[in-house]
Amino acid sequence: MTFKLPIIKPVDEAAKTAVLERQNNLTKPPGSLGRLEELSVQLAGAMGRKRPSVARKAVIVMAGDHGVVAEGVSAYPSEVTPQMVMNFLHGGAAINVLARAAGARVVIVDMGVAAALPDHPGLVKRKVAYGTQNMAVGPAMTRAQAETAVQTGIEIVTAEIKKGVDLIAIGEMGIGNTTPSTAIAAAFTGQPAAALTGRGTGVDDAGLLRKIAVIERALAVNHPNPADAMDVLAKVGGFEIAGLAGVVLGAAARRVPVVIDGFISTAAALVAAELETAVKPYLIASHESVEIGHQAVLERLGVRPLFNLDLRLGEGTGAALAFPLIEAAARIVDEMATFVEAGVSEGAK
Repeated sequence: MTFKLPIIKPVDEAAKTAVLERQNNLTKPPGSLGRLEELSVQLAGAMGRKRPSVARKAVIVMAGDHGVVAEGVSAYPSEVTPQMVMNFLHGGAAINVLARAAGARVVIVDMGVAAALPDHPGLVKRKVAYGTQNMAVGPAMTRAQAETAVQTGIEIVTAEIKKGVDLIAIGEMGIGNTTPSTAIAAAFTGQPAAALTGRGTGVDDAGLLRKIAVIERALAVNHPNPADAMDVLAKVGGFEIAGLAGVVLGAAARRVPVVIDGFISTAAALVAAELETAVKPYLIASHESVEIGHQAVLERLGVRPLFNLDLRLGEGTGAALAFPLIEAAARIVDEMATFVEAGVSEGAK
């Protein structure tokens, strides 16, 4: 397969200007709705609409397993990944609850679960392989596999957009996936693994030290090249991370903003941005995770999260919680009256 990045157009500056002007004439002091006003301008530019709407929302959750779990980097075994995928499909996970609350549909994708999953109408089966290889002893995947996974993400989000969606959130499931995410963060930021490694699913102190050592070994063994994002992804990434990077690229190419979740989703967004920097204006960071590497990745992306609720679950849960804030930003521009429309006297300018 010959992988080719999709074309991502610059944001619509005229739409941004129009929304900013309307915001400044709504029945409120200019700037008084803070980040909501910034969000409305960002949405307008990304979507190319002077009255952006995000009524149709979807969360794409991608699942994959990681060979590096053999090194004892997680408090949970890999068997939990397929079990949680079935929980998603039955509607019993946190992301199902929060997506329902936000009026969003959930799309579950098997990118590389290390088990054969049964057919289910809610499951998109695009397995690249039965889990990655152990990155502590060699590349997690081949470059061809990484490219296939990214292309798969592009295809999946394109299909969802054709069904009708204004706003996409990305989430993941994969036992052990904070380990490759930390390796990705270290490769691109140049920071040492010890400064970026968190406890993931809750490893103890000994587990944390072991996890740091494994990440350091993976980086030393594989020498991922930060100037070649696909090389980093292939050597120390994961199938679900690659797929989500593709979702980001595919959504931005079709002017659909992407809400990124926690550490793993943000690592995927970083891969996408390192592949094509034009995706950055299409990204909305939902929250700052308690994973210590998350802040470094957010800073590398140049995005500011909307809130911090000490979340560390993943699945797209933080992104789903951000949906109502983002929709509120869009609806204010569309539904709130200007001073002229309301017959209200303006303040001194």
